[in-house]
Amino acid sequence: MKILIVEDEPKTGDYLKQGLGEAGFVADLARDGWEGLELARTGQYDVAVLDVMLPGLDGWQVLEGMRRAGLETPVLFLTARDQVEDRVKGLELGADDYLVKPFAFAELLARVRNLARRGRAALEPTVLKVADLELDLLRRRASRAGQRVDLTAKEFALLELFMRRQGEVLPRSLIASQVWDMNFDSDTNVIDVAVRRLRVKVDEGYAPRLIHTVRGMGYVLEAEGGAGRDETRP
Repeated sequence: MKILIVEDEPKTGDYLKQGLGEAGFVADLARDGWEGLELARTGQYDVAVLDVMLPGLDGWQVLEGMRRAGLETPVLFLTARDQVEDRVKGLELGADDYLVKPFAFAELLARVRNLARRGRAALEPTVLKVADLELDLLRRRASRAGQRVDLTAKEFALLELFMRRQGEVLPRSLIASQVWDMNFDSDTNVIDVAVRRLRVKVDEGYAPRLIHTVRGMGYVLEAEGGAGRDETRP
């Protein structure tokens, strides 16, 4: 899932980006209101975390711009402004939650996950299934043939991407941008290593194999149609 952070204070912004990334989210960071609104319009985010006091547009204006553009992205205000009238204003403008600085990261993470679930609930299932593989997005658990599969945060995000786009060949560049929030560097094998580890956990000892390598193109997760795939590659 993708999170937009709009925060001008460098340490706080970097802390949020790192923490949410380690929790399995792909997080983009904007340093001012104009950049934040532009990213919100183009980035298809699951949740936006907005500061109020920002250079350029303030957080109120970013939210107003998002709603005028028809974006229903759930918004959490994260701000030092703790007056009741500030909270009321944020909620009346269409924010979904409000958290005052200083904050506990565990509470922020819980609120972000709650908003992400709420935003997706009406549109998407909370459990993804392919053959006997299941991924419970609410409980953050994976299982194959009823047996629990323990995944790291990145492995969970990678498997979620594969399952949401099952049957579609995903190039390494797309996987890198969606799961690692980076441009793919052909000299690095981080994607291949991660897929190999995930394949061991998901496919080893089970049939049919679900994660397939498509030579020269990328990877695909599918229960059938594996013929022609190169299973010898990572």
